Amino acid sequence: MLPRFLFCTVLGLSVPALCYAQPATTRLDQVLEVGHMTVCTTGDYKPYSYLREDGRYEGIDISMAESLAQSLGVKVKWVNSTWKTLMADFQSKQCDIAVGGISVSLERQKKAFFSQPLGIDGKIPLVRCQDVERYQTLEQMNQPSVRLIEPPGGTNEIFARAHLPKASLTLFADNLTIFDQLLAKQADVMITDASEARFQQKRKPGLCAVNPERYLQYSEKAFLLPRDDVAWKSYVDQWLHLSKATGAYDRVVNQWLAAP
Repeated sequence: MLPRFLFCTVLGLSVPALCYAQPATTRLDQVLEVGHMTVCTTGDYKPYSYLREDGRYEGIDISMAESLAQSLGVKVKWVNSTWKTLMADFQSKQCDIAVGGISVSLERQKKAFFSQPLGIDGKIPLVRCQDVERYQTLEQMNQPSVRLIEPPGGTNEIFARAHLPKASLTLFADNLTIFDQLLAKQADVMITDASEARFQQKRKPGLCAVNPERYLQYSEKAFLLPRDDVAWKSYVDQWLHLSKATGAYDRVVNQWLAAP
């Protein structure tokens, strides 16, 4: 049998939908067949994904992944990852989806698909409350005397290296206790997403999000999906669209981010 692209050429077909090379079995078919959905997540990024001491995951994206699995009538199989190894783990461990506050980036897009965006969420500084006025601008932060702290391997580190090269940067691998370094005055500024900054300022008195509605960099959150599997992406996007249209997504978000 001729390869599909040759078959289309021989017949003179020019309709992309007819000639687009799709896998014989899509991830959607596989998930339904095996009865579970494999989900990569870091488990260290509240309010999106957090691995509790009892071994259970919780957070906005965790609830959404469970909802997606429920819509398919399958169970969730969790795969723990790190921000530094997320893409490699996602590809090598054959995860059906990766969740947990993942920022859309062109580098990730080269290797994977993204779902439709969950929402806009830009980078801002998180600092001690008494220092809010000191760190209003990139110029104020881009000084050798300013001690930045970021988790390694993610978009926070990328932003810091690109926009604050003069500042002193420390990479801190524990994304759960990194905020205590600010309170202990071991660091001055953490660049992070506005949603995480707002979440942490509610739970750690003494920390303040700087201008959470005025982003230093535009960003979107989405779920990571295997590249080139249009059928699987189409299902996830439609489920997400309905979740937003019915208010289900907002109800999950409000459980974590609504003002007390």
